Amino acid sequence: MRDPPAGCTVRDVSSNGVYLELLGAFELSYAGCRIPLPSGAQRLLALLAVHTAGGVYRGAAAERLWPDCSPSRAAANLRTALCHGRRAGPVTAVECVDHRLRLAPVVEVDLHAVRGLARGAVADGPPPPDPDALVESLGEELLPRWPDEWLVLERERWDQVRLHALESLAQRLRRDGEYLAALQTALTATEIDPIRETAHRILIEIHIAEGNTACAVKRYKDYQRLLRRELAVEPSPLMTRLVQDLTSA
Repeated sequence: MRDPPAGCTVRDVSSNGVYLELLGAFELSYAGCRIPLPSGAQRLLALLAVHTAGGVYRGAAAERLWPDCSPSRAAANLRTALCHGRRAGPVTAVECVDHRLRLAPVVEVDLHAVRGLARGAVADGPPPPDPDALVESLGEELLPRWPDEWLVLERERWDQVRLHALESLAQRLRRDGEYLAALQTALTATEIDPIRETAHRILIEIHIAEGNTACAVKRYKDYQRLLRRELAVEPSPLMTRLVQDLTSA
């Protein structure tokens, strides 16, 4: 393959696709070439990317993106953002239909693709073609360090999707005897939400399946100390029963 032009990444350099990345960091690219955008245009594209059902009314978009501005100033900011973000190379990236703004269908979004694979993992469908790549993507936050209030709920939704997917995938890998991959997948889930019990319980089950009794007990006791310190509660009876037989001898 030929070397990409200056400013391009290897991804999609041979295609004419428009690709929008929201996981880990914002990036818009066309045919593998990164397209630099000002902050307002980035935030508009991100807002439209997470609100795919019917798009967003222009007034609502302006209010969400610039909540501290007057309506007239917010509308002016939106017009500027549209001017910069409407096109990606020769391709229209933002469409306006009946006073609603929406991301053009030609724009592929990493969040949408990973969500589709995550749903397959939760539904116990066919195994993902590249489990390691899926786990890596599921470990990424949605636009970290962006302070926008409208992202709070979207991040919570994304966290729930990726937690359930990681836990389901870890259980599948354990059943298949892929213990190292199962451990790494479950550990990724505990990094997202250290308090959530499900992933810790799966880790204990993996250690037991491997025959690593001491590791299973240590995982339980570490989690127990965390809960006592942070919430003054105990692990659930379901989790406790996992290690009762191991510690009764």
